[in-house]
Amino acid sequence: MGDQKTHFGFETVAEKDKARRVAGVFTSVAGNYDVMNDLMSLGLHRLWKHFTIQISGVREGERVLDVAGGTADLSLAFARKVGSSGQVWLTDINHAMLSRGRDRVTDQGHPLPVAQCDAEKLPFPDAWFDCVTVAFGLRNMTHKDCALAEMRRVLRPGGRLLVLEFSKVWKPLVPAYDFYSFKILPWMGERVAKDAESYRYLAESIRMHPDQETLKGMMEQVGLSRVEYFNLAGGVVALHRGYRI
Repeated sequence: MGDQKTHFGFETVAEKDKARRVAGVFTSVAGNYDVMNDLMSLGLHRLWKHFTIQISGVREGERVLDVAGGTADLSLAFARKVGSSGQVWLTDINHAMLSRGRDRVTDQGHPLPVAQCDAEKLPFPDAWFDCVTVAFGLRNMTHKDCALAEMRRVLRPGGRLLVLEFSKVWKPLVPAYDFYSFKILPWMGERVAKDAESYRYLAESIRMHPDQETLKGMMEQVGLSRVEYFNLAGGVVALHRGYRI
């Protein structure tokens, strides 16, 4: 088991080392994460997340789990949806990212429950949440199938899982997208965050992530039903939605 390999960007590493390497990336970028998100996406990430909130169908009084929630964009939006009678949990495996998210929700008047945890071993009971979301976090997980199975486990019957993630871009856009990803993105990382390597990893991790159809199949394999996806920005990003029936 200890010799099993996985991907860290384009690099092949031991499975046991990936979590540590990913943690190093997000600890490094945490301080500039929100600024870089706006720069990298030209602000489009806000529209993608808004679309996720709308598609989720979350209503007042429901329970929501935000996995790999980082600086809490989705958690804050869901907190406004569910109101005082609902509950939103903000979780992340990375302490630096979670600390920024915790401070942000508190500063904005929504002191949500927060948990530092591994998405592959969620510390929540079966069938507890009405909605589970993971935005731009699944591709960094070592065992994506295990994480998806855990997210399904904590969903109540009728609950839905939403996965917002970079995906396979429309073919005519590939040359421009590759140039941006491997030239412009690391340059911005160096200039703004003083860390070109972490943003080079982020670009590589997108290329190693399952495409739209493959991820749909993975969600179906862990027992989710009525799985569908919505391509955004020409497939730069895809939102997958599946239900626990």
